Amino acid sequence: MEPPLSVIIPALDAAQTLPATLAALAEGRGAGLLREVLVVDGGSRDESAALARAAGAQVIAAPRGRGIQLVSGAAVAKGAWLLFLHADTRLGRGWPQAVGDFVGDAANARRAGYFRLWLDDAAPAARRLEAAVRWRSRALGLPYGDQGLLIAAPFYREIGGFRPLPLMEDVDLVRRLGRRRLAALAVDAVTSAARYRRDGYVARPLRNLACLALYFMGLPPRQLLRLYR
Repeated sequence: MEPPLSVIIPALDAAQTLPATLAALAEGRGAGLLREVLVVDGGSRDESAALARAAGAQVIAAPRGRGIQLVSGAAVAKGAWLLFLHADTRLGRGWPQAVGDFVGDAANARRAGYFRLWLDDAAPAARRLEAAVRWRSRALGLPYGDQGLLIAAPFYREIGGFRPLPLMEDVDLVRRLGRRRLAALAVDAVTSAARYRRDGYVARPLRNLACLALYFMGLPPRQLLRLYR
């Protein structure tokens, strides 16, 4: 029997973080869980593609944009289960046990799992942000893409999968899933805090919140992208 899991990682100029993300996945290969790792490159000008191949991943070229890159990866994935993961997010130790338990439970065939956000920053502001993300995920059913998403391939296709949006592709999908069909997995998704250190632990979340509010009000993602950038 083939291992069940295809991991899909959209990447763009991710050479600084991608090797650690891929290295953490080796634990799943040793556990007999990992069928393939697909790195979907959106036109990187650095060594992202070469590093991915050196780590044993399959590299797929796609137009730039996380939404279309995720769509492209899912279209060729062979696994019975799909794990979508950002290129600057590495799974914590023990993740194959949590994923294996989720995948092995028939009740999860029509649910999706996400991981516990942990920022690679010792600052107290990072811990406060993580607590806010846990509340948002649990109470509002809004885990973001940097928490990963684990979902059975047939169910992913049934609900329409990711859409090729330039922004909010993760929010769009989890809203279609609904809070009751989302489950928190007891494993850290250790994510780079570089963008928060650069933009600020107050300013960046406020900007993200403003983008989310405007999206809920109906502003098209393409217009939101200009504000986000």
